[in-house]
Amino acid sequence: MGRGKVQLKRIENKINRQVTFSKRRCGLLKKAHEISVLCDAEVALIVFSHKGKLFEYSSDSSMENILERYERYSYAERRLIANNPETDPGDWTLEYTKLKAKIELLQRNHRHYMGEDLDSMSLKDLQNLEQQLDNALKHIRSRKNQLMYESISELQKKEKAIQEQNNMLTKKVSNH
Repeated sequence: MGRGKVQLKRIENKINRQVTFSKRRCGLLKKAHEISVLCDAEVALIVFSHKGKLFEYSSDSSMENILERYERYSYAERRLIANNPETDPGDWTLEYTKLKAKIELLQRNHRHYMGEDLDSMSLKDLQNLEQQLDNALKHIRSRKNQLMYESISELQKKEKAIQEQNNMLTKKVSNH
């Protein structure tokens, strides 16, 4: 026994609209996961609620990798269109859209790196973020240690030079 066809129009009742959004969002996320597993497809899904809250899903590869891949494909496609003499090569709106999306992605990543706006992230995304932060900390500590060793080495050279100068002065004083 199936359901009747749903009329597609905005749900006026705020509570019903929110419940429907929540249920359909969960169903959409489930379908995205299913297609990624069953078909070995790379899937990225981004949903913003009417209040602007972000919900996202990405298959095994990270959202950033999928979006970068999408940008490469769409950029290549736009290039083909731009090379077509029938199209307007001065279409800046595409470039603007691309840069705006990149800025939003960078801002979201920055918020994640600062420990903010983590509610919408899955366990896998959080683990990936943690790994990125661990790697960044390793690089930072390595650079800090390198600078400290260089500073210590320079100070030791200065100490040796001052010690030699002190020895020479001591010999001069003892000779007079």
